[in-house]
Amino acid sequence: MYAILDIETTGGKYNEEGITEIAIYKFDGHTIVDQFSSLVNPEKPIQPFVINLTGINNEMLRQAPKFYEIAKRIIEITDGCIMVAHNALFDNRILTTEFERLGYKFERETLCTVELAKKLIPDMPSYSLGKLVRSLGIPLSDRHRAQGDAKATVALFKMLLAKDTSKEIITETLRKEPKQQLAPKLLDIIENIPAETGVYYMHNEAGKIIYIGKSKNIKKRLTQHFTNDNRKSKKIQLEVKSVTFEKTGNELIALLKEFEEIKQNKPLFNRSLRRPLFTHQLTSFEDENGYINLKIENADGRKKAITTFSNYQQAKSTLFKITEENQLCQKLTGLYDTKKQCFNHSIKECYGACIRKEPVKEYNNRVQAFLEKNSYENQNMIIIDRGREIEERSVILIENGIYKGYGFYNLNFQINNPEILKSIINPTQGSRDVQHIIQNYLRRNKVLKIVNL
Repeated sequence: MYAILDIETTGGKYNEEGITEIAIYKFDGHTIVDQFSSLVNPEKPIQPFVINLTGINNEMLRQAPKFYEIAKRIIEITDGCIMVAHNALFDNRILTTEFERLGYKFERETLCTVELAKKLIPDMPSYSLGKLVRSLGIPLSDRHRAQGDAKATVALFKMLLAKDTSKEIITETLRKEPKQQLAPKLLDIIENIPAETGVYYMHNEAGKIIYIGKSKNIKKRLTQHFTNDNRKSKKIQLEVKSVTFEKTGNELIALLKEFEEIKQNKPLFNRSLRRPLFTHQLTSFEDENGYINLKIENADGRKKAITTFSNYQQAKSTLFKITEENQLCQKLTGLYDTKKQCFNHSIKECYGACIRKEPVKEYNNRVQAFLEKNSYENQNMIIIDRGREIEERSVILIENGIYKGYGFYNLNFQINNPEILKSIINPTQGSRDVQHIIQNYLRRNKVLKIVNL
């Protein structure tokens, strides 16, 4: 659990500043579960430059509560939480100093979104909160007011959690929360897990990830893990002490996250993705008569593939569909082995390329149209689909035929700026396996939109 906060002060000498406004959002890593905000009477005048910056003046604070009147609420909402702030050193120092004046020792673990952003989103032009969130397409209202800045920090922290593919933030959080390391009943672990699409992470007592999985219904899938009596499930049940999760909004992002993070974290109980994801591929060649032929082959990294398949049966059934939709010849797609006309020509569903009756150019134009539509080579496009919340969309970026990563953006923010698009993307190494995941998914499922760049 995190307490994400922002504090505005009077300004002045070091350790003599007073709090003028505070906002705290209690955040479980996915949603805000509690919140508190208040103007504060600092019992001292505000520096003129601060008044100009925040718009908070001395008159506004005359009737506001003094710090000792809200101290109990601050302790309650931050209890058991890791405190998160943009420049956490400053906010923590101000709070600690105020509590010291009351004779109370206020101690919380902290995380700084400036430090996290520099590590997870390098090479940004600025890491000041205003400029950083603007660069990332995060809405920010009421700049230099506690509520506006704290809400923007929540959105920034949510993005940083998604970009942290090695899961260092989560692992460190679990280590700092001893209560998470108790051995609860397995079904108690999933009590607060949603029945939504996403990726889940099983952690051992030390917080280390021992298994990563994805599901359209995380709660249901975890229930299967914890009630199954096969050998692997029993081992997991003995080791697991806590489960964290990330909602993805759609299955394609879940598939890509699962693949990338298993490869990066190498969890003890993940073995299935160590096997090849695809066994067959579709290739093309020109025959002695000039016709472009399609052919199913065993997967071979040395050859250029149009698309890949998990098994031969999937390849064959897909090729039948391709042949039918593009009015191709079954003989030239390798589905009808004959030296004469194909079966479809005998029932007048093939224009006769099999017996050189159809002009080469006409036939090849249809094959070429199919190849251009289905091959990612040299393509620049984004795949847009559902996000984690109603007001959000997910985006997958493909540049020059190579998968570059995925991200999420708010519907209120248009992503027609290429630089903003690239900054919200969680960058990933493209590979044939990832290309297979995307092409295989798009063959079987609809997405909201594909935009060619």
